[in-house]
Amino acid sequence: MIRLIATDLDGTLLRHDGSISARTRKALGNAREAGIAVAFVTARPPRDVHHIADDLAITGLAVCSNGALLYDLAESRVMRQEALPTAIALELIGELRRSDPHFSFATEHGHKVGREDAFPVAMFDGFVHHHEPRVEPVHSLCDEDLIKILVHHPVHEIDDLHALIRSLAGDRVAVTHSGADFVEFGALGVSKASGLLHLAADLGVEAHEIIAFGDMPNDIPMLRAAGRGVAVANAHPHVLAAVTETTATNQDDGVARIIETLLA
Repeated sequence: MIRLIATDLDGTLLRHDGSISARTRKALGNAREAGIAVAFVTARPPRDVHHIADDLAITGLAVCSNGALLYDLAESRVMRQEALPTAIALELIGELRRSDPHFSFATEHGHKVGREDAFPVAMFDGFVHHHEPRVEPVHSLCDEDLIKILVHHPVHEIDDLHALIRSLAGDRVAVTHSGADFVEFGALGVSKASGLLHLAADLGVEAHEIIAFGDMPNDIPMLRAAGRGVAVANAHPHVLAAVTETTATNQDDGVARIIETLLA
């Protein structure tokens, strides 16, 4: 029996314009009325989740920053944090920069972001609420609250950039991307799966009682960890290859369609 619905936001639950359809709203509401918990599992930091949760009246726990933060929406409080060691971050940044000076970097922290002047500010469009990025050299932005590093390159295609950074990083950090024009790396062992399993444990839910929805490579660990992992039809090819179940696109209420069958 499914007791927890875990869903990615961008490209999965949300439509391309960031909105949520009436059908999806109804399906989520019906699931909660049936006693099924609903949790967001997203690459977004907490500040960029609140307005969506408020809109849907969801007040439980959320997994943010690709699994690095377990966040209580009702109390606006970080319950668990997996920080990226500053020394490792700076070491890898230095190696990337020495290999190609065109790399630029931004930083994610619990409630703030920072970027180098060269990192395109447009990368934050639509995602930064309440806090403007601090603009400083990247070594000044890396501190004890560091959650992840965002890496941009003006030429490399995103999948190629992801492969390049994974090759260089080895087993020092967790490298992923979520569809934006940058690659992210965080603490080794941190993923949407690790964050989801911590959230589920807090709720007393077993992995086989979870259904998860996603669309991008950073969702693959979560989709594999859940008892039932479902990709929307618009998902990245790597995601579609990793799952055995798909649904309609995010534009066509893919998540809602599966929830409706759960409740039928």
